[in-house]
Amino acid sequence: MARTVAAMAMIALALVTVVLGGYFFAVLVAGAATMMYFEWSRLVRGWGVGWHVAGFLYALVPAIAVLWIREQPYLGLSMVVWVFIIVWATDIGAYFAGRAIGGPKLAPSISPNKTIAGLVGGIVSAGLAGWAWVDFSGVPSVFIWLAPLLAFAAQAGDLFESWLKRRANAKDSGTWLPGHGGLLDRLDGLVVVAPLTAFVFAGLIR
Repeated sequence: MARTVAAMAMIALALVTVVLGGYFFAVLVAGAATMMYFEWSRLVRGWGVGWHVAGFLYALVPAIAVLWIREQPYLGLSMVVWVFIIVWATDIGAYFAGRAIGGPKLAPSISPNKTIAGLVGGIVSAGLAGWAWVDFSGVPSVFIWLAPLLAFAAQAGDLFESWLKRRANAKDSGTWLPGHGGLLDRLDGLVVVAPLTAFVFAGLIR
């Protein structure tokens, strides 16, 4: 129950602030990026300055990407919602497919709970949800085909964060989100999806 309530609260906060845009969304994104860097720094303590620089970029790049997308006068709001939908649908689809189907593990040495069924479930879920949002909102149709690819990329981002935690001998990046761990645990997919979406979107509006 706590996990569901926390997830709904985060989704509501994200949607309200992205609709409001401007200062409200900028504050949310800046706060999230700061917390991500804080959690990263705790994980890599003692690993050397290079890891802290990498963590700064890890938090900064997706923050800039999502802020840039939102500020675009042409479909900026719809595109940020598309990013959120892909990340959320990937996580939800992977979670339920993995639990319902099980089967072979995806990367047992990195994340023992992730399965190939979960990978496929996340891709299918994001593909369908992304398609529905494109059809509803008028987002460029190329994003229908990019949705499954970015869902795969999001899960690669999830695996990287799992590897980081395993190397740090930590179960979660934090403990402040009931049932979810830390913010890195929830935004590891967005770290990949937001910059890739911004790159494609920038090419389309030139």
